[in-house]
Amino acid sequence: MRTRIKICGITRREDAILAAQGGADAIGLVFYGPSPRNVSPHQAAQIVRVLPPFVTIVGLFVNARPHEIEQVLATTRIDLLQFHGDETPEECSAFDKPFIKAIRMRDGIDLYHERSRYKEAAGLLLDTYRQGVPGGTGDAFDWSRIPTEIADSIILAGGLSPDNVERAVRTVRPYAVDVSGGVERDKGIKDEAMIAAFFRGVERADNQPD
Repeated sequence: MRTRIKICGITRREDAILAAQGGADAIGLVFYGPSPRNVSPHQAAQIVRVLPPFVTIVGLFVNARPHEIEQVLATTRIDLLQFHGDETPEECSAFDKPFIKAIRMRDGIDLYHERSRYKEAAGLLLDTYRQGVPGGTGDAFDWSRIPTEIADSIILAGGLSPDNVERAVRTVRPYAVDVSGGVERDKGIKDEAMIAAFFRGVERADNQPD
């Protein structure tokens, strides 16, 4: 099965086009004020407008209030919600949209329990845990912590880059990989060569038998 790819933290139309032309299955738009990759609903609408069909638009939120999410949904096309904070299953399910739930891989996390708890989620996105930081740490976690039985329903994130994505995919065999800072030349500014190298790494892993 081909590993799907999401390029997250898109802040410019030209970067959205680069991601789509490279073959991204999804792009991520961050609606979280403290993030250097935060975009306004208006900016998001401008980015979405230049994308071709069949690219999934993911809206990322961190403990947002319902009216903030509703404002984004009313302003631009969002296909999939990504909750990256402490949202409960009920809060995630409140918007009549498919969603994924980010799980930060702190010590002792039970992925079977989290999968059962967020049973309505389209998938779990696993990210590196750092206290007080909801995501985008730039650090990888120990991939061996992911049970092989559920790996094919996992979106792998956390410190991925062109240098390690091939090894990550070959180790975990996730449904998808999610990258942001690993393909940037500056915060929120994507690099064309790094995006291309990231895609090549995923392709090599997909073509390499276990």
